[in-house]
Amino acid sequence: MAARYTDEFRRDAVRILVTSHLTRPQVASDLSVGLSTLNKRIQRHPHDDLMSGPHEGVEKETERLRTKVRLLHEQRDAFKLSRLAIAPLD
Repeated sequence: MAARYTDEFRRDAVRILVTSHLTRPQVASDLSVGLSTLNKRIQRHPHDDLMSGPHEGVEKETERLRTKVRLLHEQRDAFKLSRLAIAPLD
């Protein structure tokens, strides 16, 4: 009997394929689905909204990442200044 997959699973399979930079055979193997099954899903629904579905916490995660980037920029700038202070004068 053929396995029945939920729409969410199918949508996630396409999203993983598109965003992971893995080959189709790798994704099919990782998800334990047939390569032809994955290919059919992509052919039937090439323009599915890959971001549809629940995305709780996306805004919170975005803010966390922005804060981290800001901190890393500050650390980089401080490191550059410290290297200038240590650099020998010619």
